[in-house]
Amino acid sequence: MNDAPGDDRPWKRPGARAYAKRRLRGIRRPPVTVTAVPDGLLVVDRDVPVPRVTARCSAPTCTGRRTACRDRWCSAPTRTARTTCRTASRAPTGCCDSRRRWRFSNLTSWEAPDPAWCVENGWVAVNADLRGAGTSDGTGSLLSAQEGEDVADLVEWAAQQPWCNGRVAMMGVSYLAITQWRAAALRPRGLRAIVVWEGFTDAYRDLLRPGGVREDGFLKIWSAGLRGTRLTYDLAEENRSRPEYDDFWAALVPAVERIEVPALVCGSFSDNNLHSRGSIRGFERLGSTERHLWTHRGGKWATFYGAEARRDQRAFLRRHLDDSDDPPLPAVRLEVAGAGVRSEAQWPPADAVPTRLHLTGTGLSPEPATEPGAHAFDTRRGGFRIGWTVPEDVEVVGPMLLHLPLETTRDLTLFAGVELWRDGRYVPFEGSYGFGRDRVTTGWLRVPSGAREVDVELGPSATRLRAGDHLRLVVAGRWLWPRNPLTGQFPAWYPPGPRGRCTLAWGPQQEAFLELPLIS
Repeated sequence: MNDAPGDDRPWKRPGARAYAKRRLRGIRRPPVTVTAVPDGLLVVDRDVPVPRVTARCSAPTCTGRRTACRDRWCSAPTRTARTTCRTASRAPTGCCDSRRRWRFSNLTSWEAPDPAWCVENGWVAVNADLRGAGTSDGTGSLLSAQEGEDVADLVEWAAQQPWCNGRVAMMGVSYLAITQWRAAALRPRGLRAIVVWEGFTDAYRDLLRPGGVREDGFLKIWSAGLRGTRLTYDLAEENRSRPEYDDFWAALVPAVERIEVPALVCGSFSDNNLHSRGSIRGFERLGSTERHLWTHRGGKWATFYGAEARRDQRAFLRRHLDDSDDPPLPAVRLEVAGAGVRSEAQWPPADAVPTRLHLTGTGLSPEPATEPGAHAFDTRRGGFRIGWTVPEDVEVVGPMLLHLPLETTRDLTLFAGVELWRDGRYVPFEGSYGFGRDRVTTGWLRVPSGAREVDVELGPSATRLRAGDHLRLVVAGRWLWPRNPLTGQFPAWYPPGPRGRCTLAWGPQQEAFLELPLIS
């Protein structure tokens, strides 16, 4: 395989047709099994009045003394738990390319812990419609301090109920994780632990405008799903009208450093478009003395409801809700694609050495370029590639950084990706929204016209490279995947900037490099 710099069209990769067929099979037969809750296992109290919100409680038929508590948004007040689960099993989980099946009971709300699982462990599950949603009163405010206050009130309410021993934990995926950052920072009475499973911490930087580039795909679908709720503002409209980071966006960032309770944080390497960077940033900023990072490169839902995650979730919650003798989890559960799972004392691992691979006329090289070079491409129709042949087995663990001298004739929306090729074949990874052909990692950057040097931050990853593998860097002025929902990373979409020419440069006077965290 040629590692020298050259033209590329990164949105065209082999295997698209086979992938589309596999995805169609997943739509017809989603990889989800929804089980009926056995009669007599639990009782459900619906529309329980709580200040500013309405809750639903699932408890053992013999009343439990512990509680697991979490919050949720519900866009339709008449939607029951059974209806929610049947919908969840079809869309969007039916569109994902998961190779593993997962299961939950028919009382499970979207991306929430299974109430049947909670009850089996002796806990009561509390679900709530936040202000402005479902059967709750008032007007909601997405990602705001108000939501954190409402969830904190819910925690304190649960801790005072006769079926609770005064100890409460929060648990959930995505938005059900994001609101935990807010509520836990307020330190509500009774909160003993949080299980934050893939939840970003900065809406602007992590989802809406990574690198200043506007996200215009997932946000439309998310906004459509919120129809029927009463909200103070439309997040999609705010994203369109507020291109720069300002006080509005800053106000949506939770004070994670104020959180003191033990935390189990899932920061996957397979959700770079949405949660990966923010989840890991949240873990790094936590004020908790006992905190654990649980990483993986699998499907979001298959992993959350999988046996290994449930085992660790159970051990963590038993330790902090039940005074069990379960030992603490490792500080970092590190899953390296191609090398398995191990424990680490910190993130990134202490032995991950930042290593620069320089752009040269013959490929990416540990040695700087001795001769000047350049490559120009059309920002709409073309792209750039350059590679590195791995000399010996090595791991890439942590975030990456791309430094490029460039010149552009127009404002530029720059996309960069790092991909793995083995034996001449593209190696796909699990990605955001259930996409099964993702790259190792990706980065975005909005670049004004003119000549300049730019730094593109690429999301965290953990991958084992074998001797002889090819690591390829790709750069383009449009999103790196097609918009086709069967072959692309639907619904992710980032509108391209104006059409023009972009010239990348390298040489003794223009250092260009990809910085990797390598573990030998």
